[in-house]
Amino acid sequence: MKLGPATLVAAAFIGPGTVTMCTLAGAKFGYELLWAMIFSIVATIVIQEMSARTGMVSRMGLGEALRSHLPNPFLKIIALFLVLSAILIGNAAYEAGNLAGAALGAYFLLDLDTEMAAIILGFLAAGLLYIGNIRVIEKILVALVVLMSISFLITAIATKPPFIPLIKGMLIPKINWDNLLFVTALVGTTVVPYNLFLHASLAKEKWKVEEMSSMRWDTVVSIFLGGIVSMSIIIAAAAIGNGEITDVTQLSKSLTPLLGEYAGILIAIGLLAAGLTSAITAPLAAAYATSGILGWNVEMKSFRFRAVWLTIIAIGILFSTLKIRPIEIIQFAQVTNGILLPLIVCFLFYLVNQKSLMKEYKNNKWQNLMSLLIILLCIGLSIRTLIKVMG
Repeated sequence: MKLGPATLVAAAFIGPGTVTMCTLAGAKFGYELLWAMIFSIVATIVIQEMSARTGMVSRMGLGEALRSHLPNPFLKIIALFLVLSAILIGNAAYEAGNLAGAALGAYFLLDLDTEMAAIILGFLAAGLLYIGNIRVIEKILVALVVLMSISFLITAIATKPPFIPLIKGMLIPKINWDNLLFVTALVGTTVVPYNLFLHASLAKEKWKVEEMSSMRWDTVVSIFLGGIVSMSIIIAAAAIGNGEITDVTQLSKSLTPLLGEYAGILIAIGLLAAGLTSAITAPLAAAYATSGILGWNVEMKSFRFRAVWLTIIAIGILFSTLKIRPIEIIQFAQVTNGILLPLIVCFLFYLVNQKSLMKEYKNNKWQNLMSLLIILLCIGLSIRTLIKVMG
């Protein structure tokens, strides 16, 4: 089995926002929401498979496919404007949160000033993207994902979670008014809008249609690995059983009695890796989406492509050094994510059911059923975030 672009998807969705949300979920509800994370993993696999399949069969990124296959000219202009605006604004917010989160990890691990760390990490991300070799980036991100996985998995195992509550939390769904928002948020931090553009663009370059089974294995294995990271964070936070924990910093301090001085090191390594992987993939995805929508040359070394990701990184560095608390930046990114997600998933659902585009590879009934369920949850998440903003 060949690992491919889905490893970048896993690297992208395990960012500081996911770390923060999983920490809050575990601290507030214990092991109760592990089932929601499992559902989120399944949902992500379903949606990302559709995205990659669209790229492979059409030989276009999602931006290009939207531009060429939306029938109504007026609808096309409105849709492309909304998607482009949301991608740029959303990814800029994500990038600020990614760099702020990674800088926090660097502060705990290396005692670096967070502002200086954010600048250094931003330049590091820019340097890797400037190389313009997706295989090099892929290998670096795989290494970071493995490092992050080991860090959080060791942390979770060291807390010695009780077997029965752990299994119940994984297998028995519990939904009530208290945890409903967290359930939808866990889905929202895993099914990330810009990953759909990233996966489609990379899949059309990496895979041929004859390699459909390889693409699917790559998607399942990579996203499952990312899901293990998320579940490990929930388990570690659940071991504390303290609903007052509000971020990963407090989680690190609370785990010190259990893990000693290694608690801070493990959490710091995980947070640094999570922020850095997402800091690389968010601007890359924005460049793919923008180039496809505007009909530019989708080439990593082209001037316009580089201009987009450089702008996203520059905005990220700026906002991450404005002394705004990282949690506030991350929360703003989650709001933009919640608003954008249903829009992108609906467009993807439309494209993957077009026989003229997908031929015999269009969705079957079971894929459509699962997709519609996920779309409904995404709409619920969007409504929740809008109510929160208005409130």
